[in-house]
Amino acid sequence: MSHPKPKLRRAPVQQRSAERLTRILDACAALLDEAGYEELSTRAVALRAEVPIGSVYRFFPNKRALVDALAVRNLNSYTEHLTTRLAAVPAADWRGAIDAVLDEYLAMRRTLPGFAQVDFGAAAHADDPQHRANHRLADRLAELLAGHLGGSPDEDLRRAVLVGVEAADATLQLAFREDPSGDPAIVAEVRVLLHAYLARVLD
Repeated sequence: MSHPKPKLRRAPVQQRSAERLTRILDACAALLDEAGYEELSTRAVALRAEVPIGSVYRFFPNKRALVDALAVRNLNSYTEHLTTRLAAVPAADWRGAIDAVLDEYLAMRRTLPGFAQVDFGAAAHADDPQHRANHRLADRLAELLAGHLGGSPDEDLRRAVLVGVEAADATLQLAFREDPSGDPAIVAEVRVLLHAYLARVLD
């Protein structure tokens, strides 16, 4: 499965340039946690990353593009970690696979800088009016789940996974509003919800 690449003004060629891009994205993630999207600026990111402001603009025209690149990095990292976890789940155990999907998301939400603000899409709802981030995530998950079960995703599976992602997204937002670490009782309900709903296409 190929990973999408962030949309950059100029792709890093040398190792030093790639490391600078990583520092810029790391700084963006940390500042999102500290100040939020509205207060984020390319100048603040440059200061935190200890790079000239021109280095930020070499890769990104504005903060929206910077945050989009962070979201792509998050999605690729999520996919890589989830692929590793799924390798340890028996192919017939789709519930175990769904548990891995949820558990990996929770681990990133609780530990990864900036993830609570951005996860896999725009930090500001106005920047993603069609909620395409959930569509991108659902497409990736449908491919992973189908591959784990030894097939390829059909339209029924893609639709069911998208509905599951949208339902889990809304309910997990509630869980993290109730408790900064995710209310355990609500998280448990999300697990029940996903198992019950996806049984209709995965059983």
